Amino acid sequence: MSRFRRAFWQALFVLLFIVISTLALSPAPPAGLSTGWDKANHALAFAALAFSGRFAWTRRPWPLAIALLAYGGAIELLQMHIPNRDGDWHDLLADGVGIALGLLASHKASADRP
Repeated sequence: MSRFRRAFWQALFVLLFIVISTLALSPAPPAGLSTGWDKANHALAFAALAFSGRFAWTRRPWPLAIALLAYGGAIELLQMHIPNRDGDWHDLLADGVGIALGLLASHKASADRP
C-alpha cells in the first residue's frame, strides 16, 4: 500500500475516533446524527473504525479488534458518570458486532484488490 493511501486511512481513523468519542461522551449528542436505533449507531461507528483501522495500521485483525472492543468498554464505563448518559453492555455487544462486520468488509475489500 502506498504511503499516501496509508496516510489517508490513518487520518480517516483518527477523525472517526475523535467524532465518535465526542458523540459518545457528550451529555446530549445531536439527535440528527442517529440511525434511529442506538445499537445500529454503535455497530456502524465501530464497523467504520475497524474498516479504516485495518487499512491504516495492520493486516492482522485481532490486535485491532481487541483494542477497539476495549475502547468501546471504556466508553460505556465513562458514560456511567456523564449526566443523561448510561453505560449499557448491550452497546458493547453492538460495538463487537460492528467490529466483526468492519473487519469482514476490510478483508473482502483487500482480497478484491489486485
